[in-house]
Amino acid sequence: MCRDCVGHHCGGGHSLNAALFISVCLIAACGLIYELVAGALASYLLGDSVTQFSTVIGTYLFAMGIGSWLSRFILRGLVTRFVVIELLVGVVGGFSALVLFLAFAYTDAFRFVLYGIVILIGILVGLEIPLLMRILKDRFDFKDVVSNVLTFDYIGALFASLLFPLLLVPRLGLVRSALLFGVINVMVGLWSTWLFRDVLQRRLSLQVVGTISLLLLGGGLWQGQRITTLAEEGMYADPIILTKDTRYQRIVMTSWKDDLRLYLNGHLQFASRDEYRYHEALVHPGLAAARSRGRVLVLGGGDGLAVREILKYPDVQQVTLVDLDEQMTSLFRTHARLTALNHGSLSDARVRVINADAFTWLDQQSALFDFVVIDFPDPSNYHVGKLYTSAFYRLVQRHLAPGAMLTVQSTSPMFARQSFWSIVATLERTGLRTWPYHVYVPSFGEWGFVLAGAQDFVPPAMLPQGLRYLTVAAVPALFDFPADMNKVAAEPNRLNDQVLVRYYEHEFEAINR
Repeated sequence: MCRDCVGHHCGGGHSLNAALFISVCLIAACGLIYELVAGALASYLLGDSVTQFSTVIGTYLFAMGIGSWLSRFILRGLVTRFVVIELLVGVVGGFSALVLFLAFAYTDAFRFVLYGIVILIGILVGLEIPLLMRILKDRFDFKDVVSNVLTFDYIGALFASLLFPLLLVPRLGLVRSALLFGVINVMVGLWSTWLFRDVLQRRLSLQVVGTISLLLLGGGLWQGQRITTLAEEGMYADPIILTKDTRYQRIVMTSWKDDLRLYLNGHLQFASRDEYRYHEALVHPGLAAARSRGRVLVLGGGDGLAVREILKYPDVQQVTLVDLDEQMTSLFRTHARLTALNHGSLSDARVRVINADAFTWLDQQSALFDFVVIDFPDPSNYHVGKLYTSAFYRLVQRHLAPGAMLTVQSTSPMFARQSFWSIVATLERTGLRTWPYHVYVPSFGEWGFVLAGAQDFVPPAMLPQGLRYLTVAAVPALFDFPADMNKVAAEPNRLNDQVLVRYYEHEFEAINR
């Protein structure tokens, strides 16, 4: 029940109460958005999404606890302190993504900056709710203060958690999403100066500071894409010509003379100057030797470059491409420079593009295929790592027609040697026979693949016309491994214990030391 207003609280009445609880909802949404932005950005730039989100969330919650504990030392001017904290959270949280991009691009202190920002925001957010509850205690019974504040706090968190992946990241990207909620935070602070105008100290100065903060954040929001591009230019050697945030990844394209490069979450996916070496090696050793090529399945490979190679066989009747990211396949179906690179493969009448999680899609289908190409990004995190597990390969196996084979992109046997042989061991764990092979791609170095099936494999005696690298005579040599890339002991990758991700992380950390 609402008590009578005490002291000089403004306005009274249910309209003020509603405004206050809407503020709680917005505050909670803003705090969670900053946390999600930090976790997503750390995952994009550092990989291993489970580790990054776990450490960011844990640090943020710990910092909130510190903030809640510190709130006991604020004894006077609760409303003034609350408004100041709102303005600080808005500015720090709003500019957090931009600062992190700049820190990654131009310093070696990204982790220090990341956790410094997370701790600062967490402490400020931890101060908000206790102060607001103390402000409201003279208007409500204690039990109503607690239940109402926490109810609206959780509602705001739900709102933010749904909005972030479904709308904010695909439409605005990480930098502008943070800036937008910084604007909302500052507006809550300015709104509070009006709601509590009768008791607020230094109201005019707070409004001036809030207005300046709002203008800075608004300017950042207006120029957010340009600012992000400027920040990212320090991360890439060549000029950036396209950036796009999707629900699943950040896409960056760079160009220098005739070399077009695609990066997903900061990792190079291909360079147009030599991608043909990779894709010819991925597709042709297995497909050219296949007993039948009528129905081909491609898992991943949303750039359409593997499909381009598959379509060089006139007896291919249908290619089914399953890629998670609709914006990725749309980009490679419509962008002029990209369609020139993949020869418009994704618009070919024989090609069916399905945007779905490959694991889920395979589990729901019964179709059989004559050949399967698995072209996922490297297993740098557990989300991708599940697509390199024995459970996944058993699922793929159910869709192999009699005599069919599959080929898997398997990272570098030179730089990630144990990871490569772990993929081989995982395929063998499912009962398939394997034929590992490798190719030199200048942009990547030595790169590995694994061909697998239940039948014998004989290198092809013929290849389609128009290949730029691979020849019939060169194919057998791909299956020969020198001593420094030869087989090493490695555990198979299981769904409940993704040892492959740990191998990969360890090996590439060693390279970067």
